[in-house]
Amino acid sequence: MSRGTSGGTGGGLLVAGTTSDAGKSVVTAGICRWLVRQGVKVAPFKAQNMSLNSFVTREGAEIGRAQAMQAQAARVEPTALMNPVLLKPGSDRSSQVVLMGKPVGEMSARGYHGGRQEQLLGTVLECLAELRGTYDAVICEGAGSPAEINLRRTDIVNMGIARNARLPVLVVGDIDRGGVFASFFGTVALLSPEDQEFVAGFLVNKFRGDVSLLEPGLDMLENLTGRRTYGVLPFQHGLGIDEEDGLRVSLRGSVRESEVSSPVGEDILRVAVCAIPLMSNFTDVDALAAEPGVVVRFVDRAEELVDADLVVVPGTRGTVRALEWLRERGLADALARRAAQGRPVLGICGGFQILGEHIEDEVESRAGHVDGLGLLPVRVRFAREKTLTRPVGEALGEPVEGYEIHHGVAQVTGGEPFLDGCRVGEIWGTHWHGSLESDGFRRAFLREVAAAAGRRFVPAADTSFGSLREEQLDRLGDLIEEHADTDALWRLIESGAPTGLPFIPPGAPA
Repeated sequence: MSRGTSGGTGGGLLVAGTTSDAGKSVVTAGICRWLVRQGVKVAPFKAQNMSLNSFVTREGAEIGRAQAMQAQAARVEPTALMNPVLLKPGSDRSSQVVLMGKPVGEMSARGYHGGRQEQLLGTVLECLAELRGTYDAVICEGAGSPAEINLRRTDIVNMGIARNARLPVLVVGDIDRGGVFASFFGTVALLSPEDQEFVAGFLVNKFRGDVSLLEPGLDMLENLTGRRTYGVLPFQHGLGIDEEDGLRVSLRGSVRESEVSSPVGEDILRVAVCAIPLMSNFTDVDALAAEPGVVVRFVDRAEELVDADLVVVPGTRGTVRALEWLRERGLADALARRAAQGRPVLGICGGFQILGEHIEDEVESRAGHVDGLGLLPVRVRFAREKTLTRPVGEALGEPVEGYEIHHGVAQVTGGEPFLDGCRVGEIWGTHWHGSLESDGFRRAFLREVAAAAGRRFVPAADTSFGSLREEQLDRLGDLIEEHADTDALWRLIESGAPTGLPFIPPGAPA
């Protein structure tokens, strides 16, 4: 399979799911990697993403990290076109709306679904059309479930975009949760006849066991719905790409269940990540988890910091709220004790701000003046304009790259310079996300941590985080190539949903 750009509208596919976390992001990335290995020029797309894990493109646009990783799977540079609407929750009821990579304000869920979302449909369709005019294929990811009947009127990410752009829909179900046949059938049966015309079939994800035992059920499902199953992907550990939400490390799955490679030196290193509210870009610790002999876990109790060789205070969409949470749970006092004992702490972005002397916030929390933990000589003032940059620099004698996403402007009044932040003893702070993905710098930093912790830990000389990511994306491509009907998938992408698909009652309620 090999195609050049035809100059017309490229093919497309929408990967929907029976639920959130069914595997849409992973399947989308896998299809992108499979296609690009076949010589197809492909791009990912997600009209609307809700996530606190975001990334900064080279043009300074903020998009979801999942779409950035899908772009890497497709071997293309991520752009704002690939995720035109990003919602960053600030509470259970409101989110910051990021449009074409730039924040345009806070909005309640009611306000967004009450009209604003429909207004964005034109922008979303224009972005998709531009991508389809440039690429041979665009693999779109839905959000949640397409059968969320309470939100269908304002939907711009599932069936709303599938119908407007005439995209075939592949519904992914997580069989590891159970109930996958009911979920597949119910998803189709709750869609209107017009929506059902675009639902081409199903893809089973995370199957364990003998596929022959599943096949009778797949045949029954096809008889019931008139729609075939395009593949059964086996369960494999450590295949999640950068997650939208949830406490996960993408290279190893759940951190609390991670299997740590044998250390190169005599000791392991224990890393505790404070699971603060509205935690953002917790993928920063993925690179640490990829190191042989490094154990990473998320913690929410002060006693869990006691045996940690390094504590990370990560980014957050609610710096003041996270600061209050640390104090309420005794973690703030535990961090102060670590500082007094000369034991390593790393603050990243919001975590860096928390470690400072005080915060002036009339933007995010509107709390005004708030005292920080006072562990670093830093004063933070929140600006209405968001900083979105891709800095490059040097630290610990090694080149470093990162990206910045923050409203807080830091005034550093002392300490040693460290990635545009500072260091005092073994307390480190920076606004740079992603810095630990720079292999030489990560090794140098871990050597410093090991020395301060008194551990005989030695970083592996050959761990390449970039190579591990590529291997992971290739594994996703292998899953699609080996366990899906790729010829049938390509026909969907190129020609759309089959004609004459039957209607499954009752359909969407009036």
